[in-house]
Amino acid sequence: MGASEWDDLRKQARHLENDIDLKLIAFNKVGVGSGSLGSSTSAGAGTDEDTAPLLGDHVFESLSLEIEQMLDKLSSINEKLSEIPSSGAAVMHVLQRHREILHGYRQEFLKIQANHTTRIEREELLRGSGLGPSSASSPSTSGLSRRDMYLKENTHLHNSSSMVNDQISIAMETKEHLSSQRQHMKRFQTRMHDISSRFPIISSLVQRINIRKRRDSLILGGVIAVCTILLLLYAFH
Repeated sequence: MGASEWDDLRKQARHLENDIDLKLIAFNKVGVGSGSLGSSTSAGAGTDEDTAPLLGDHVFESLSLEIEQMLDKLSSINEKLSEIPSSGAAVMHVLQRHREILHGYRQEFLKIQANHTTRIEREELLRGSGLGPSSASSPSTSGLSRRDMYLKENTHLHNSSSMVNDQISIAMETKEHLSSQRQHMKRFQTRMHDISSRFPIISSLVQRINIRKRRDSLILGGVIAVCTILLLLYAFH
């Protein structure tokens, strides 16, 4: 009974994995805007792939809901497989493989959703900035292709990049000037340190000169005093 249930659930998991894989391919095509609603019914339209509008949001939301339900169902089948009592490395490998496939599908599903959201936001940004096909009433502007919109956006990004590069160049020049000033300050500090280190030597030299002057004054005073005493003694005698 366990082996039969295991085989049945595994067949369901494989079948569901194949369906999810096909749905994800279609979901990705819808997300990147590979087609357009009503483009085939427009008489004499003659619009190319670049000017065709994105598929309706309701188509994308419908596929998104369907795939999400299929992923939940596959997750439930994997849980049932893990609950069936079994043993062996091969069984564990199969369970792990099914979990990895489910995880990969979920990651791909979320990635497509994120890319679609980014694309819609970019389209709205282009329309709001006056670059979109519906932003002006003149035929030349209303016929602006999506490729032209992206080219203009790329030009704006290039100009912004150039401005950033200019600011970086100014910052680098300022850094070089500051580094040069720092070197000048270091040399000035070194000179000041040398001068300050010479001051004690000069002070010591002046002090020695003053000591010699006092000593010479004392010697001269002593000689004068002795001479005066000798003159007085000679005069009184």
